[in-house]
Amino acid sequence: MELYEIKNGLTKAHLLIEEFYHSIDIESYRREIEGLTIITEQDGFWDNANEAKITYDKLNKMKKIVNCYDELDITLSSLDETYDLVKDTDDQEFKEILESDYLDFETDLIEFEQMMLLSGEHDSLNAIVEIHPGAGGTESQDWAEMLFRMYQRYAQRKNWKIEVLDYLDGDVAGIKSVTMLIKGDNVYGHLKAEKGVHRLVRLSPFDSAKRRHTSFASIDVMPEFNNEIEIDIKNEDLKVDTYRASGAGGQHINKTDSAVRITHIPTNTIVTCQSQRSQLQNREQAMIMLKSKLYQLMLEKQASELQEIKGEQKEIAWGSQIRSYVLHPYSLVKDNRSNYESNNPKAVLDGDLDGFVYAYLKSVIGG
Repeated sequence: MELYEIKNGLTKAHLLIEEFYHSIDIESYRREIEGLTIITEQDGFWDNANEAKITYDKLNKMKKIVNCYDELDITLSSLDETYDLVKDTDDQEFKEILESDYLDFETDLIEFEQMMLLSGEHDSLNAIVEIHPGAGGTESQDWAEMLFRMYQRYAQRKNWKIEVLDYLDGDVAGIKSVTMLIKGDNVYGHLKAEKGVHRLVRLSPFDSAKRRHTSFASIDVMPEFNNEIEIDIKNEDLKVDTYRASGAGGQHINKTDSAVRITHIPTNTIVTCQSQRSQLQNREQAMIMLKSKLYQLMLEKQASELQEIKGEQKEIAWGSQIRSYVLHPYSLVKDNRSNYESNNPKAVLDGDLDGFVYAYLKSVIGG
């Protein structure tokens, strides 16, 4: 790495650090940390364990952000001083030390930026992901299964755990629907970028004439809310059905007579769960899913009229997609929101999604 490249990198880093300082409002973080620290030191703080944990987690999260920022700021000043010393010398060893320290700093800066992109209120939660094929029968059902596999691979890359809550096989191939709970660090923060309609263009493996087909599938992503929220759900508003689980021979779910479907009548919200071995366990998991869905509906209604939001997602078809995966006549995956793209669809379908995720998160913050 040439010295001018390091100098350019340091200049950009100063601008980015300053941007972080103002966008995060570091000084208000410092004041809030002081206030929360005083609260945690008061007698009786742990009397209400749930509230205490929420406060303590918030304090630790804010401390981590401020500490990381301060470390980056100090390191950047140190690199400036080292650069000023190295630029006027021919000592190769000093230059190599500067380059090594700069590359380490660059990595830390990228990690900090990613951490800030995942600092939303619910980003740290697990996520419930639903996949539904659009019109098109076998073609779309196969595409839905390809997306299911893609998110499984992505979860493996991130060391997340997947629990399939509900799975319905396709008529000939693929799947009619799948619901999965994905657990790990900042799962919802990452996967909220995937919510929407995904479009596939390819030569159909189901068409004897090998014609090009376009398929659609929708992804819905919601944070898993458990005890963090209070939702008043009346028993008389629920319709509960039980049925025999169906799935890929036990590969995804347990085949039992204890599958549960719950319909929230006022909102026509439907959740199903068949992953547990008892009807009671499936009902408990389904209620968690229902709470999460209803809470998300509340959040969406605050942001905009509920019908407008649902209308955007209603048609799983042309023009509504957030991302296109083209396998023929050329190879390209392009996100319509951030314009991020990759010419390696195979890698993307094997779970290489971070580029799309972070580009989307940056576009949201920047927009």
